[in-house]
Amino acid sequence: MTRCAVFGTGSWGTAFAMILADAGCEVMMWGRRESLVAEINTTRTNPDYLPGTELPAAVRATTDPAEAAAGADFTVLAVPSQTLRGNLTEWAPLLAADTVLVSLMKGVELGTAKRMSEVVEEVAKVSADRVAVLTGPNLAKEIAARQPAAAVVACRDEAVAKRLQTACHTPYFRPYTNTDVVGCELGGAVKNVIALAVGIADGMGLGDNAKASLITRGLAETTRLGLAMGADAHTFAGLAGMGDLVATCSSPLSRNHTFGTNLGRGMTLAETIAVTSQTAEGVKSCESVLDLARRHDVDMPITETVVEIVHEGKPPLVALKELMSRSAKPERH
Repeated sequence: MTRCAVFGTGSWGTAFAMILADAGCEVMMWGRRESLVAEINTTRTNPDYLPGTELPAAVRATTDPAEAAAGADFTVLAVPSQTLRGNLTEWAPLLAADTVLVSLMKGVELGTAKRMSEVVEEVAKVSADRVAVLTGPNLAKEIAARQPAAAVVACRDEAVAKRLQTACHTPYFRPYTNTDVVGCELGGAVKNVIALAVGIADGMGLGDNAKASLITRGLAETTRLGLAMGADAHTFAGLAGMGDLVATCSSPLSRNHTFGTNLGRGMTLAETIAVTSQTAEGVKSCESVLDLARRHDVDMPITETVVEIVHEGKPPLVALKELMSRSAKPERH
């Protein structure tokens, strides 16, 4: 039986643990809080993040990272992006020698502007062919209800991607393989930023035309950055690009969309953070995505506008007027 460790007991980590168990794997989750770990083991539920969802018997939990990591064929990392480096520094010595590290995280590290797979390679001191990424339109609550969904598993080594594909393929969860790790990660990180923009537009009461324009031009920004970094343009037309972008920008289950909506309604950053119970990755990653764009000399006006609203306090109405008054350009440039 394939053994999997899942580091993180949030909504997506828990939902993916369920997928792995439903696909026939034995799963050990790691969580920091003893009370939540005890709930998972005794009631088969995660009441804090996925209340009402019964987890399969093959899912267990522990507060001991060594116990979670022992003998794992796949080590799944499902923690907030900006905490990965610190956490993985602690866990790296405990990992099984030949485990494949799987990133569920959709962000770019502040300061270094590194993608999550790059942080994993650096901190765990593993080669790229032992690091995989899972991404796509995967809203955790829908998956916890076993509603149909598709995803992409990406690794530079296609054989590793196929192994992971088998490990998480269920009747309701259909994973596709890809070797374009750069494109898949960028799609997942930048869509959170665009979802903030669409949420702000919703909060301001703007219409569907505005939202569709933001989604489409946001995809153009993502693709420009991806091409500058060596990604395959086709990736952004797939599940890791357009698929994830549409789901995150349009669903009320999206944390980033909800966060943006509150900002668009006039709440301050501090007020919005106070009413947000889970991490909205785009709030911090918008700065690192913009940093990445500047390092590659790529124009990303929507991303820049989000940074100005979220972190510089620019009023959304002022930002909108400035964005709309930019000089006219060809659609493709």
